[in-house]
Amino acid sequence: MNVTDIASLAKGAVLGTLTLSLLAVPAQAASANSLPKPDITALRGVLRTAVQQGAPGAMARVVDHGTMRTAAVGVADRTTGRALATTDRFRIGSVTKTFSAVVLLQLADEKKLDLDASVDHYLPGLLPDRRITVRHVLGHRSGLYDYTNDMFAKTVPGFEAVRTKVFTYRQLLDRSLRHARTNKPGAAYSYSNTNFVVAGLLIEKLTGHWVRTAYEKRIFKPLKLRDTFYLHPGTKIPGRHSKGYLTPDRAGAPLVDATEQTASWAQSAGAIISSTRDLDTFLSALLGGRLTSAARLKQMERMIPVNSTQAYGLGLRRRDLSCGVSVYGHTGAVQGYYTYAFASKDGRRSLATLATTSNNGEVLNTLLATLESAFCGKRAKSSRAVTVAERYEDVAPGVVRN
Repeated sequence: MNVTDIASLAKGAVLGTLTLSLLAVPAQAASANSLPKPDITALRGVLRTAVQQGAPGAMARVVDHGTMRTAAVGVADRTTGRALATTDRFRIGSVTKTFSAVVLLQLADEKKLDLDASVDHYLPGLLPDRRITVRHVLGHRSGLYDYTNDMFAKTVPGFEAVRTKVFTYRQLLDRSLRHARTNKPGAAYSYSNTNFVVAGLLIEKLTGHWVRTAYEKRIFKPLKLRDTFYLHPGTKIPGRHSKGYLTPDRAGAPLVDATEQTASWAQSAGAIISSTRDLDTFLSALLGGRLTSAARLKQMERMIPVNSTQAYGLGLRRRDLSCGVSVYGHTGAVQGYYTYAFASKDGRRSLATLATTSNNGEVLNTLLATLESAFCGKRAKSSRAVTVAERYEDVAPGVVRN
């Protein structure tokens, strides 16, 4: 799909069993015009709190109808002491899943993919159950066990064991298939990185190219994302970037510099590198209808409840904030980095936030408040923002840590 194609398109868990008819109702599908003004002072305060809780650095970028506001605190490099800048590149973790979903939805627009077809139709014999559809995979309703639960049951040793390894998609999938499935296909939401390993295999089968080529031709280049790369299995982040620091499981143990790695354990589930600028551009384009047809975007936004404040569509999360506003995007956790990237329903206000640590529950929950500051402004109810805690990360969601 080229730029002309995109412009043309622009015109035109839950606990228990759910069906697609039981969809979460957003608090308010607000346009940026109706949103309270961002509270940048409060936003800076949230970032400072994240640093006090153990993140070497934290930053955020808010764009509201073309007006940009940024904030950054702490350091990008603990050795040199260089200050963190909002132009630094970083690993975005599971925000990659939204990019992968967009590619598959574009293929659906091109009549090369049926979301309700069995994965087996495109990749015969890959999965043990022919009832698993592409839609199930993109919505985390396949029941496929998340292989990262075993891989990262012990945080630092697990990471060091895979830091320089290069996996094939099939090797990652085999790690999942050693386990029983978590539920029947379509029965319930259960977050699993395995689903987006399958998505990567689908992209490569249907395009005839590596996922890197699909990302570049369909998203990176048309949107002129200058800081966004898929470098697997290269280990270094090109250009000016922030280092990421992994928090060990043992309290008081020194942070581990996790910046350089193949990210091969993640690939199409979490290996993209980007910046706050590019993430704002990407989400604004997606929710503004410039990457898929209106019909496909509507399907992407069709949500299944996860808990009282969030829901999941097709590679897209929805967060319901304390002021009654709903925002759309994804979170990302990869060793050394936490990312929040969300936008208003119309894409005209967006937020990209980073903290340069991971495996730190306090920091993860604190970052939730950046959404409140950016989209609710002074109407944010800070007590709710603090008390609605994340139970797990996008990495190893089945491993719940205090």
